[in-house]
Amino acid sequence: MDNATARKRLENTLAELDRSIGVLGGDPQAVWDRSGADAGSTLTDTDRNRAMLDVATRQRRSVLAALQRMDDGSYGLCTDCGRPVPAGRLEARPEAARCVQCQSKRERRR
Repeated sequence: MDNATARKRLENTLAELDRSIGVLGGDPQAVWDRSGADAGSTLTDTDRNRAMLDVATRQRRSVLAALQRMDDGSYGLCTDCGRPVPAGRLEARPEAARCVQCQSKRERRR
């Protein structure tokens, strides 16, 4: 995948994430304005929305970092070892910052 195509995909993903974050962000006070009968499901919904918001926010940071790597010329190179990130990985995850081997090491450490 060429950089122009990757940039377009990243920009589209960023726009989608911004919309999702806007919807999920909502007004937290509205959660507490519901009746007591809804309190249990409200907390569950709030927790679920917060988790989805956290994931979307982390992914947004990854997309912005990938766009920055494009701007500075390091896109497609592993941020850990400097080797090229396989084209198939970038095709599947244009925001990928690491080669498969380095990403696997990072995940094992968690």
